[in-house]
Amino acid sequence: MRVILAIATVVIRELIRRKDFYVLFTLAALVTLLAGSVNFFNDQQVARYVVELNYLLVMLSSLVIAVTTAARQLPAEFESRTILSLLAKPVTRWQVVAGKFLGTWLAGGLCLVVFYLFLGLMAFSKHHHASLAVYVQAAWLHWILLGVVSSMALAGSLVFAAPSSNATICLVATLALLGLARHLDQVALANPEPAQTLLLTLYYAVPHLEFFDLRQMLIHQWPRAPWSACLLATLYGGAYVTLFLSLAALRFQRKSTSSP
Repeated sequence: MRVILAIATVVIRELIRRKDFYVLFTLAALVTLLAGSVNFFNDQQVARYVVELNYLLVMLSSLVIAVTTAARQLPAEFESRTILSLLAKPVTRWQVVAGKFLGTWLAGGLCLVVFYLFLGLMAFSKHHHASLAVYVQAAWLHWILLGVVSSMALAGSLVFAAPSSNATICLVATLALLGLARHLDQVALANPEPAQTLLLTLYYAVPHLEFFDLRQMLIHQWPRAPWSACLLATLYGGAYVTLFLSLAALRFQRKSTSSP
């Protein structure tokens, strides 16, 4: 565990040194502040639009940070040849995969703390008072979502040649899953066989990332979700994280250290 934490610490320090987070946070803050400064005919409901806009910017920014950070971890090690010195130490390949994932996930969590603090302050300034428990649940499930996406991007980095192509594919897939996966069963039932069976199989096989999206609860100030539901969503996300990391570890075991 000490080895995994050491590798994770290096990943976190790398994110702090890079400008990705600072640029995305500044852009999100500027867009939100600009939208919040507009008053549409003294409409009190404008606060909901500002909160929704801020949440969408937080979601998009966090996904970009998580995917790009995870996608470049292992390729960067191969390109700089530091993977050789890393594996020359008493470090196994699965520890490298676990450490890279943990560092990416924890770094994403640190970004979420800043993003959600800003989201809460912006909502409070607009007299939009959602329950603290809802913010906690939204941030927690958002973090689980980042774990699923990060593990997927880490596994993809051992399959696709370039980090840029991997990041693009993972981001497109993530946005598609967030927006379309929930409708696959309805699309399947409207199609004849064998397309119906194929679509239903896909519906149950892909991760349903919408389970981790509590946007509507924040916007409309709904009561918190049952904690049991959050636990089930956490276990659901953990299962996909385990699956993707297992695939990454298997692929890494078979990959030559001389490969780019």
